Amino acid sequence: MTLRPLIGASLLVLAACASDGAPDRSASEPTGPGGSPVAERASAIHVNMTGYLPAGAKRATVVTDAATPLQWTLQDAAGAPVAQGQTVPFGADDASGQRVQILDFDTVDRTGEGFVLTAGGAHSEPFDIKPGLYGPLARDAMAFFYHQRASTPIQAAYVGSAWARPAAHAPDAATCYGPKDARGNDWGGCPYSLDVSKGWYDAGDHGKYVVNSGISTWTLLNYAERTGGGLPDGALRIPEAGNGMPDTLDEARWNLDFMLAMQVPDGTTLRLPRGNQYADQDSLDFDTVDASGMVHHKIGDEHWTGLPMPPHEDPETRYLSYPSTAATLDLAATAAQCARVFRGVDDAYADRCLSAARRAYAAAQRVPDVLAYDVTPGGSGPYGDADLTDEFTWAATELWLTTSEADYEEDMRASRTFLAVPGAAGPARDIGWGSVEGLASLSLLLGSDALPEADRDLLRQSVVSAGDALVAEAEREGYGVPFDRSYGWGSNGDMANRGIVLAYAYDLTGDERYRTAVLGIEDYLLGRNPLGFSYVAGYGENALRRPHHRFWMGATVEGLPLPPPGALAGGANKTSPADDVAREIADSCAPMTCYRDDERAYALNEVAINWNAPFAWITAFLAED
Repeated sequence: MTLRPLIGASLLVLAACASDGAPDRSASEPTGPGGSPVAERASAIHVNMTGYLPAGAKRATVVTDAATPLQWTLQDAAGAPVAQGQTVPFGADDASGQRVQILDFDTVDRTGEGFVLTAGGAHSEPFDIKPGLYGPLARDAMAFFYHQRASTPIQAAYVGSAWARPAAHAPDAATCYGPKDARGNDWGGCPYSLDVSKGWYDAGDHGKYVVNSGISTWTLLNYAERTGGGLPDGALRIPEAGNGMPDTLDEARWNLDFMLAMQVPDGTTLRLPRGNQYADQDSLDFDTVDASGMVHHKIGDEHWTGLPMPPHEDPETRYLSYPSTAATLDLAATAAQCARVFRGVDDAYADRCLSAARRAYAAAQRVPDVLAYDVTPGGSGPYGDADLTDEFTWAATELWLTTSEADYEEDMRASRTFLAVPGAAGPARDIGWGSVEGLASLSLLLGSDALPEADRDLLRQSVVSAGDALVAEAEREGYGVPFDRSYGWGSNGDMANRGIVLAYAYDLTGDERYRTAVLGIEDYLLGRNPLGFSYVAGYGENALRRPHHRFWMGATVEGLPLPPPGALAGGANKTSPADDVAREIADSCAPMTCYRDDERAYALNEVAINWNAPFAWITAFLAED
């Protein structure tokens, strides 16, 4: 696909004029001689339905078979023309399966609410242009985590009566499933129970997973470290507001407490399967190991619950899954990061985190090859990972940044992914719960003064190079999103994680191209996509209403709430159609259109902490300006 220009259409800003009565949305329809309609028409104009910043890039996508530019008009809420210009032909857009043109109204500086774009007979949904647009959305995206808290009542004083619910899984105490798993393997059980209260429910189910909450916690702490605390005390409506600690740290701590509680007590021996035995999980081989300091992979229900099932009504018995090296390294990494970020805010908590991180890292070195296996007949997701190289890199890096100790530095530098950045040339993959090497590099970027000058320069160059590559991808896409790759499970979260890399490229250079690419991601999530759909609940005329969630089912079940504002759906998924809805459409949908707002579609429409975390990160970044 050739690179097409996004900028260059002529733009004429008009003086607003008074208008009485209903807005006239036909004023800008193209006409030929004598006033007859021209043949060049559009079928849709897709915009960010929440709106645009006055000083930011303002782009829309026009769906049309026209090969020549179309005249467009921006109208205010009264229907009066504010600006006019011409679209830029793009042509066939593979990801959407459409032919499109780009509508660029960057130079419009008029502010207000209810603007509408018209071109080729089509009209956009209304949107705002105003400063401060992303502040409320950033707070709502972060409030998602309070809604997902376990072991505490969700109080109407903070979320409103619709979303209030009693405490669930309080306490959340369990032992390991077994001694035999659902396949008949004899694990031997665990000689203890653990109270692993607190934490966030992972997604639409009631499981709590160390690896997925690990990357989510890192994301919140990373934003806090980048900004000197994150959202300040009192910014969020949470019980801890007013305690003198930044609210971002309060929220991250709720999950850190859960992760710390998942650590195996000292002096514990367990039967665990070592090495990659995924090919024959019906007959696992076990070794007896010193599991002290390892971390249980997850806690969840014995069986899957149906829809609906509010968490405080969950009837299932809950069990710990056995420790895994991946979970152990995730705790080592996030607890080391905790020790660094909380230092000077709560030194006792920082000390507790560092002690746990050291124990976990030592345990992972002692038992480096225990993978995660499902042991119950259902009730929770597997989160299995056969390659732990990246987790070792991440943990060693966070520990070195916190302690400056040579052993951790040696392990960090020995990794093939040392200084690798997602999107740049090299081995780093897109950031995800199973590909965390990029987290190590972004943490190093914040602490780059600790690196020798050559390493520091290489890392910064790699981040800028990654930003350049992502900007180039955005320019090759008809919907302006830096995502020229397959659309899989959680594609919206993948995009948001790319936005974090772009934001760091902007931090390093001040180059607006990188910030514009982040805005492109936000535009896509909020409606500038081929479905004209806002994947963010509560934002836009046509927004998420039916997520796969056992409590937020108000669209179909009387007495339950709709999803709260700021909750992000997983998004289009062509490559991993795991549920019936996704499978039904997978063969016929273009990648960007493989989505349905349907609570049955867990592979398309589930919400999850690891998607909302980067979404909150990039939205807070955009709110900074």
